[in-house]
Amino acid sequence: MTPSSPAGTEAALPTALPGSYAEAVAALQARGRFGIRLGLGRTRALLRELGGPERGVRGALVGGTNGKGSVLALAAACLAAAGLRAGDTPKPHLVTYRERLRIGGRPIGADDFTALVRRVLPAADAITRRHGPPTEFELMTALAFAWFGQEAIDLAVVEVGLGGRLDATHAWDGGVVAITNVDLDHTEWLGPTIPAIAREKAAIILPGDCVVTGAAGEGLEVIRRRARRVGAPLREVTPAPVLAMDRAGLLVELPGLGAIRVGLLGRHQAANVAVADAVLDALDTAGIAVVAPAARRAGYAAARWPGRLELVDVAGAGPGGAPAEVLLDGAHNPAGAAALAAALDELRPLLREPGAAGAGAAGRPAPVTLVLGIMADKDVDGVVATLAAARSLAGARVVATRVEAPRALPAAALAARWRSAAGASAGPIEVVPEPHAAVATALAGAEGPVVIAGSLYLVGAARALLVDDPDLRDPAPG
Repeated sequence: MTPSSPAGTEAALPTALPGSYAEAVAALQARGRFGIRLGLGRTRALLRELGGPERGVRGALVGGTNGKGSVLALAAACLAAAGLRAGDTPKPHLVTYRERLRIGGRPIGADDFTALVRRVLPAADAITRRHGPPTEFELMTALAFAWFGQEAIDLAVVEVGLGGRLDATHAWDGGVVAITNVDLDHTEWLGPTIPAIAREKAAIILPGDCVVTGAAGEGLEVIRRRARRVGAPLREVTPAPVLAMDRAGLLVELPGLGAIRVGLLGRHQAANVAVADAVLDALDTAGIAVVAPAARRAGYAAARWPGRLELVDVAGAGPGGAPAEVLLDGAHNPAGAAALAAALDELRPLLREPGAAGAGAAGRPAPVTLVLGIMADKDVDGVVATLAAARSLAGARVVATRVEAPRALPAAALAARWRSAAGASAGPIEVVPEPHAAVATALAGAEGPVVIAGSLYLVGAARALLVDDPDLRDPAPG
């Protein structure tokens, strides 16, 4: 990561404005050279330079270690079902930068995105001498609020990036705060213990906010202390009881709603839907939005969260041209890997074999093929050990790959880590460094379902290859 430099010691980037969507993306990516530079000064200054568009936006700021995106997806689906124009900011993007700016569940158009970048870059240059150049994430945060402001949305649901206290999104206070949970992740930035990480995340709670959390243990105690100290009412929730689970998602029970369908896979979504429902209650309490029971039921059933325990049917991709079933999931830290492992153990009997007409082919299930790519600065051993311990991955065929990012762990090193963790239960292991080639290799030789996991960068590359979503097609350069 690039360390921070004192304000005023870095030259401003060129002020030439992008004339196309491709140039707008390149201008944003150029800011990636500044790395992660936590702090609110640049974002606050940038928003002031833009006229303070965030001041006219109310809504919920969602932090936590895992489940933030799921809570966004669930809440946003309910808000859309209620007829509200809600902006949201899922991150990271999988296929296109435009995924990170949405209204009503639809990503921003390429022309609007380009126009926003043209508006925000001069503001970034204007604050650089005093505050230093904004990072890519700070620019994306400013783009979101600039767009939400000009579109006069009803409310926003915004996902925290890293931690909370010094994250760019904390430059905004929408009136409602949610902290999904607290676990070990980004320890080099947030601290080595649960209480240390919880303090960073709980700092987004400001006086008067309506606060919701699904945290437990030491993390919950820190959140309670912060809420008491600033006088913010806190609602604590526990996972909704799971009544049933199938290939289409969950059936859970929520207070006041009874049995409801959740369109997301994995038993861990029972915790996320409980948080999302409490967020909707908090938005009502804060006078921001009212979402009736019928809209909640419709929204939860319709919710989708691409790349997170997402089942994709790929026609003609299996051996001999048979259809293949692919499960996409980031699982980039041990807690996420544990959720994937538990879900896969439950879902495995319901997953189709290549070419099978229905779920649960007769006889012993064929081995799963796992395409795995992990960033080197993650807890690689924790992720690998957790996945290798899953019953459904015993004897799995593993295709180790390397995502196209400087921080990615080399494929051969990842294969060695898997071999060490799996021990006697290890199945065949292949090293295919290029991600698209790794996916093709996995599909060509798959006897059972294919799972692609370990990094959202890898999931994004695979999803772009396997799923043709018209909303995510970017204009061709030139």
